[in-house]
Amino acid sequence: MIHNEIWTYRAETGVGHDVNAVDVVGYGVEALDGSIGKVDEATYDAGSAHLVIDTGPWIFGQKVVLPAGIITNVDFEDETVFVNRTKEEIKNAPPFDETTYREPDYNAELSTYYGPEGPGYRDW
Repeated sequence: MIHNEIWTYRAETGVGHDVNAVDVVGYGVEALDGSIGKVDEATYDAGSAHLVIDTGPWIFGQKVVLPAGIITNVDFEDETVFVNRTKEEIKNAPPFDETTYREPDYNAELSTYYGPEGPGYRDW
């Protein structure tokens, strides 16, 4: 089951909601317990908005996909995106695959992981 709220930017973040919204590509990303990398790609599609994060050396240069709904705040001055997950929760998410990360099955897998019944769920 796909949880649509996970794939939608929260209005208070100022990301992806109108023509004045700021593109966050290149911004740093902070988990609850520290930095996890930089935004490599940001999508704004209704029902499937997400960030692709380049983790650099943190998890051996791998990328991860973070659904837009787990973003809690954006500091536009410091160019930092904050997410409501720990590094471990993000590291344990379904693995990123360059060839399939835009597919509905992968979105469904992430929805299950980050959704209310999944191990990556965290109440707001």
